[in-house]
Amino acid sequence: MSHAIQDRPVAVSPRRPLSHAHLPRWTPAAIAVGSIAAGVGIGLAAGWHSKVQWGLVSALVFVLATYAITTKVEGARQAKDRVATSLVWVCFVLAVVPLLSLAWVTISKGIEVLDPYFLSHSMNGVLDAEAGGGVYHALLGTIEQVGIATLIAAPIGLLTAVYLVEYGGGKLASAVTFFVDVMTGIPSIVAGLFVLATWNLILGFGPSGFAGAMALAILMMPVVVRSTEEMLKLVPNELREASLALGIPKWRTILKVVLPTAIGGITTGVMLAVARITGETAPVLLLVFGTKLINPNPFEGAQSSLPLYVYEQYAVGTDAAVARAWAAALVLIAFVMILNLVARGIARWKAPKTGR
Repeated sequence: MSHAIQDRPVAVSPRRPLSHAHLPRWTPAAIAVGSIAAGVGIGLAAGWHSKVQWGLVSALVFVLATYAITTKVEGARQAKDRVATSLVWVCFVLAVVPLLSLAWVTISKGIEVLDPYFLSHSMNGVLDAEAGGGVYHALLGTIEQVGIATLIAAPIGLLTAVYLVEYGGGKLASAVTFFVDVMTGIPSIVAGLFVLATWNLILGFGPSGFAGAMALAILMMPVVVRSTEEMLKLVPNELREASLALGIPKWRTILKVVLPTAIGGITTGVMLAVARITGETAPVLLLVFGTKLINPNPFEGAQSSLPLYVYEQYAVGTDAAVARAWAAALVLIAFVMILNLVARGIARWKAPKTGR
């Protein structure tokens, strides 16, 4: 019996290769170039004049070609991975292209009028249909209104987020969270009408930059609360426990440990809220009214702002007015960009050092 078992032939499975075929690194770029050429060709053959249609067809061809080629060479499993990566790149391009297009159009049209004279003069004595004038009064109004709104909304939003994360619990925290979520979707015109009904009509105050700032603060608060709340939740509990174990009070732990750890994300959230309110026109139109004169006092008299200035000039419709509108839009974009750069610098300066 033992000899029979020893003489029986043993089946040997064929040796499988330890490595599989891989596409070269330049393959995605080559597929992208071919997809663009195919999309343009299909668009021209179909008589499509919109480059957006060409781009969408190119994106579809890119994903399909990536899947087909990868399946042929590397297998279906690797093809699915490459298709997922391709979809991420396609979505990234679809998001970046409109942004670059907007920036290019704004810069190319706004740079024609933008100069030191435009930034240092108002529209006082200049007809809207005529050339000349500047944006100084609107820029000053925007700086004051956004600054006051930030001074109102940022501390309230920050303290509310600290309460929800560090102290909140029960029905009160749930109610605060609910109302914050509701306020996030409030249209800007509703915030303007609320301030108009209370501040102007009931209390009897006239139009001013401060009234517009209060409406902007209402729009800014929920964004600050939600972003700050998420950043505070990312702070490891071990840091809080280590501080409390040393006998440090909770308020000091929050002030010296939690907030400095999350300062980068908190600053980014505040800047997102500032960018959200900087371009609002409806509250300013209701509460600030707009003026061609320079009014440095935000607490009395009508003021202007950059979004309102853009709206007014574009509504005139003449070449000179439209050119001023594009230049003011470019100033508005530059204003938000400068604020973001300054905020990131402050956040990096105040962030806790990680080195020894």
